[in-house]
Amino acid sequence: MTSATETQIAPSRLQTGEDIELSIVMPCLNESATIGTCVKKALGAMTRHGIRGEVIVADNGSTDGSQQLAADLGARVVPIERQGYGSALRGGIAAARGRFVLMGDADDSYDFTQANEFVMKLREGYDLVMGNRFQGGILPGAMPPLHQYLGNPVLTAIARLFFKTPIGDIYCGLRAFRKEAIERLQLRTLGMEYANEMVVKATRFGLRVTEIPTVLSPDGRGRPPHLRTWRDGWRTLRFLLLYSPRWLFLYPGIFSLVLGVVVGGLLLPGPLTIGNVAFDVHTLLFAAMAILIGFQSMVFATFTKLFAISEGLLPEDPRLNWLFRHVTLEVGLVVGVLLIVAGTGAWGLGLAYWQNHHFGALDPEETLRIVIPGLVCFTLGFQTILSSFFLSVLGMSRR
Repeated sequence: MTSATETQIAPSRLQTGEDIELSIVMPCLNESATIGTCVKKALGAMTRHGIRGEVIVADNGSTDGSQQLAADLGARVVPIERQGYGSALRGGIAAARGRFVLMGDADDSYDFTQANEFVMKLREGYDLVMGNRFQGGILPGAMPPLHQYLGNPVLTAIARLFFKTPIGDIYCGLRAFRKEAIERLQLRTLGMEYANEMVVKATRFGLRVTEIPTVLSPDGRGRPPHLRTWRDGWRTLRFLLLYSPRWLFLYPGIFSLVLGVVVGGLLLPGPLTIGNVAFDVHTLLFAAMAILIGFQSMVFATFTKLFAISEGLLPEDPRLNWLFRHVTLEVGLVVGVLLIVAGTGAWGLGLAYWQNHHFGALDPEETLRIVIPGLVCFTLGFQTILSSFFLSVLGMSRR
């Protein structure tokens, strides 16, 4: 155990060194009940294990005196004006002087005495070391059942499916990382999804990521948490979808396009009866709609991916580089024109059919089997031409 005298002396010695190894960053908003305990644990852990470090309290506008309590115990208080969990962390990390950063909430739910375990993993060469509460243990009352058994497992599973991240607890707030590695990711979010963005981008950009078990204890603040279950859960899901054009646009688009082509191909020769249900031109019309929606969704996937890469949100994709080398504007224009010609040709057949009936009343079941494919081809042609021009504009800087 570290004595009270040792704890008070250690901060000034640790914070004045120029070769600080670890900065422990705590976002804070009215945490007077627990901030002192967290600062003491953090400083004590670094003293015991000989880690040169500092404690930074990123204060997000506390009105309960949390700032003074932290400063009196030796922490460096950094005021962050812009509200938000992500804003507080970004400000605290920017102010950190250590090459390693350990972040954790200031509500005494996380065990800062584990600092040495995180640092050891970083010394081994890992860029991001996550805590895993499901491996270390969640004490009774530490996490609402809805979060423990539904929210966290489901959102973590989605993150693992979408991004192949090896992390089993993407929401864990106790984590350590190399400051320069995370700064290269240029994290953008300002709210609770900041923690998820860190995991997702670290995985997508090829950083070395691992996790260690950590215990989650009931917080000691005696007031409702800042986390809002449904609002922050939706923001996480929204973030995961926006960062994955494949799952948001591409895969649904492929499914819609294939479904439309298969159903349309079955119905073009004539009505199809399955059991007592008959499918005819009305279903063919819906199949055409599925084809158009699917194609547009796939094009949006390409637009989104290219924009995300150009903005530094996603890493370079060799498949897109291949696309710009081989699928040029001219190729898109040729394909688009051919589709328009095919559509126009189908409409010409429809006009000839009408002429053969002396421009009188027609059987919709016959004519729509000619008109609908023509409409699909004509529309796809124009979509292809317009999309080709837009992709060419987006890709000008790449070429």
